[in-house]
Amino acid sequence: MFLASFMQLVTISTMNWQSFAELAFSFSMTFAIAWKSLAFSLVMGFVGGVLPAFRAARMNIVDALRSS
Repeated sequence: MFLASFMQLVTISTMNWQSFAELAFSFSMTFAIAWKSLAFSLVMGFVGGVLPAFRAARMNIVDALRSS
């Protein structure tokens, strides 16, 4: 999130060559976006790391190593 916060300093623009209209937009980091991204990363870390580790902990060591 620290590196993504620097995207607020960048403005992106695009050009419509038929009408010569330019569309410019910039990124913004709000507290809600930061909170949701942290919550999402915690949930994905839990699902991707903790749940398989619990399943492997209940298995025999040799079977756990063989199944990976």
